[in-house]
Amino acid sequence: MNKYELALVVNAKLEDEAKNAVVDSVKDMVANTGAQNIEVVDGGRRKLAYEIQDATEGNYYFIKFEAEPKAPADIEQRIRIKDNVLRFLCVRQDEE
Repeated sequence: MNKYELALVVNAKLEDEAKNAVVDSVKDMVANTGAQNIEVVDGGRRKLAYEIQDATEGNYYFIKFEAEPKAPADIEQRIRIKDNVLRFLCVRQDEE
């Protein structure tokens, strides 16, 4: 199993309850791939470098987990069709 970090930018125009629902649904997607040790870190609200879907600010979330090598592709495929996720990136963490 490899360690991964998934960075999410969620639309800041959403209410807190809706933002939490988006993050929880992505966390469930990650768990459904067989991932373990899932940890969600709130990166806070930040101004975007450029406008995305009429949004100038976004809420950043980082989801750290351990999973099999095929899991990131499955997760990215599902997140791609998710509403209110402006951007995402899943990277493998180096072994320390």
